[in-house]
Amino acid sequence: MAGEVSIKPNVYQKLIHRFLMLRSVSAFLARVLPHADSFMLWLTRGKHTVAEIVGLPIIQLTTKGAKTGQLRTVPLVIVADGETLGLIASNFGGRHAPGWYYNLKAHPECEVKFKGKLQTYIARETDGDEYLYFWLTAVSLYGGYAKYKERAAHRHIPVMVLEPKK
Repeated sequence: MAGEVSIKPNVYQKLIHRFLMLRSVSAFLARVLPHADSFMLWLTRGKHTVAEIVGLPIIQLTTKGAKTGQLRTVPLVIVADGETLGLIASNFGGRHAPGWYYNLKAHPECEVKFKGKLQTYIARETDGDEYLYFWLTAVSLYGGYAKYKERAAHRHIPVMVLEPKK
């Protein structure tokens, strides 16, 4: 795969990442970060999230709820490869994949706001070499994913690929 791969965090951001990877910290973040990011997005009129402070590229993903059909928007870390976006369904190493994963499986068409641009994408789950590419790129961007995989050893962590709707 070729293209624009996500920018790597600097040394200071990597130090912060090491703290964020701690089990107790990531458990806390799993509960608090979505609310903090939503508040920051509201405060900055959709321009910034808390997670950006630590050098992680963030999108706002809008999906249709798998069960309710209601629109749901969540800020997520992405791995960008040109116009193709990779999403890691780690859920901080939790017992289950995050809700947005099930939403995309049920309704693959979604909207992404990235760098101020709103675009429609089609999601699909990936495997094989493509899975490995996005997984390894994500781990190089944020080492916490490797920790999450250890914590979620009881399940496979899916990777969803979003491609622009043609």
